[in-house]
Amino acid sequence: MASGSALIFDEEMSRYKLLWTDPACEIEVPERLTMSYEALKTHDVAQRCKQVPVRLATEQEILLAHSEEYLEAVKQTPKMSVEELMAFSKQYNDVYFHQNIYHCAKLALGATLQLVDSVMKREVRNGMALVRPPGHHSQRSAASGFCVFNNVAIAAHYAKKNYNLNRVLIVDWDVHHGQGIQYSFEEDPSVLYFSWHRYEHQAFWPNLPESDYTSVGKGKGSGFNMNLPWNKVGMTNSEYLAAFFHVLLPVAYEFDPELVLVSAGFDSAIGDPEGEMCARPEIFAHLTQLLMPLAAGKMCLVLEGGYNLTCLAQSVCQTVQTLLGDPAPRLSGLTVPCESALESIQNVRSAQSSYWNCFKHLEAHSGTSTKRPRLDEKNGEAKDPAPETSSKKTAQDIVWPEPLTRTPADSKTVVAPPPGVEISLPEGCQYLGEVSQSTTKAVQSLRDKHFQDIKDQNILQPLGNIISALDQMMYKEVCNGCVVVSDLNVSVCCAYQHTLMGLAERVLVVFIGDGDIPVKTDQGKVFLVQISTEEIEEKCLNTLSLCLSEGESFTAGFMQAVLGLILPLAYEFNPGLVLGIVGDSGAKAHLAPVWGHLTSLLQGLAEGRMLTLLQDYDKNLLEVTVSALSGAPVPPLGPLGAPKPEDVKMIEKQRQRLQKRWSVAQKSWGLLRCTVSDS
Repeated sequence: MASGSALIFDEEMSRYKLLWTDPACEIEVPERLTMSYEALKTHDVAQRCKQVPVRLATEQEILLAHSEEYLEAVKQTPKMSVEELMAFSKQYNDVYFHQNIYHCAKLALGATLQLVDSVMKREVRNGMALVRPPGHHSQRSAASGFCVFNNVAIAAHYAKKNYNLNRVLIVDWDVHHGQGIQYSFEEDPSVLYFSWHRYEHQAFWPNLPESDYTSVGKGKGSGFNMNLPWNKVGMTNSEYLAAFFHVLLPVAYEFDPELVLVSAGFDSAIGDPEGEMCARPEIFAHLTQLLMPLAAGKMCLVLEGGYNLTCLAQSVCQTVQTLLGDPAPRLSGLTVPCESALESIQNVRSAQSSYWNCFKHLEAHSGTSTKRPRLDEKNGEAKDPAPETSSKKTAQDIVWPEPLTRTPADSKTVVAPPPGVEISLPEGCQYLGEVSQSTTKAVQSLRDKHFQDIKDQNILQPLGNIISALDQMMYKEVCNGCVVVSDLNVSVCCAYQHTLMGLAERVLVVFIGDGDIPVKTDQGKVFLVQISTEEIEEKCLNTLSLCLSEGESFTAGFMQAVLGLILPLAYEFNPGLVLGIVGDSGAKAHLAPVWGHLTSLLQGLAEGRMLTLLQDYDKNLLEVTVSALSGAPVPPLGPLGAPKPEDVKMIEKQRQRLQKRWSVAQKSWGLLRCTVSDS
């Protein structure tokens, strides 16, 4: 099994710079690369990665996405004078050339392909290539936006050709639209391209109509190009998570990629002079975590933009630490996304609704717009609006707290199977071992208060494992744990009561099973999610109860609920601990794969502190759970079909019920509502 994360860097790629005055290009400096790598070393992150050497890309590899004429033109630049380089650069849009840039561009592409090879050959699980020049703007016969060769587009062509891949997902979270990638694949259904980008109704560079949500691909590629335009600046963590939960992840799961490539531009973070957004560096830890369950964990991130050197370095560190399996920092202050973002999200979903099952349930949508025409002063006729500008401080003046240190636990996961049972443990896992004397006393205290009549050691023995695992999480000796239990109610009561003794201020309980469990939610410290195949009585507003259809459609309905409602609510609740429970369920035959994905997706919460309780021994369920907790790959779900209409109706009904308390379920989310019929 593949393990570890690759980091690819070579200081040679910093050895070119702008040789003349050009305000549009002066922000692209060598320090973008060197400061990012130094930050990784300073925080002992680079040392934990597997260092993969760079290589020069071949001309045949460059020609996978570029014309011979363009390649021949770029090959002449090492021999040019400064004046000739300046004239050559002016042929293109916002780019500069240097005598060493052709060499560096071949290194950048070669590094990207080295990363693809390392991941696809399972030499590593995932990785990041710190490269320069970036690539996502460059087109078949043109440099653009600091980009010479399209590193990620060529990587997708290369992976398809060399590894016979049929489905590659490209996620572009740079603040600029990667038009070069879009052009390369807009007729290709084997590559799904998602880009969010500052757009401002086409007022922001590259000022293209095809960067809008209406560009969905062409011919056989229709539906495989997804543009999410940000029509105002100042987008925050809340908007970015909403885009993932309600646009990217539902389609990505339905697409079922075999490889995930990320055009990792960090100009979409706070303080960047290009993006003027307000998302903190920590958000990239969460975006990375949310993508990791896809493609059996095969993910390659490639540096694109990022021009605030401090925020760039912080964001790169957050991203690579997540690839390594470090717990993601908690996010606080999440709110309803702004009206402009909700409008953009709904416009994308509507434009894509005829191509993807996950959007077919949407209400008819007319393409609303917050773009308001201004009147001509002389004759009162409508004119195109002036670009929206921010009334806040300039990007350079904004300050934000430095991300907290992320310290990995001594061991990622502890496992307590039934006595006598052994399983193959992924890297970073260990068996729980003997419980301490203090744990034995804690169990006895709980017995005296709650379980005096219980004598069966098969019921009582797991209680020590539960308390021991929770205590190790509290002292950060481990990140998470999994305990197999025989009596679910007694075990849940034990975990619940011990947690209330100060282990966490808020606990998210996710219960997959039929019946009730002894958890109180009326005091606001606990949020309970239950997914069952039986009707469940509606309780307080700190409870989400979903009765989903059994059978083959269970997986589609389950993931619709997870992405559209459970994860948004969980992130808003912001727990200090997640308690995951699997009991008896009518859907148990279909449960293990989706449970594995849910467990992996929940790792972004509570700094990864999650205890899972599995009722009775099921080898497949136990192994999937341990894999997900440890960060090892979970089995792909396969291309998802459409959820049943009754499941969609149930999810929407619960959203409407919970909107009285939770902002992510409130009326402003009506833009994203589903078709609900009472018939």
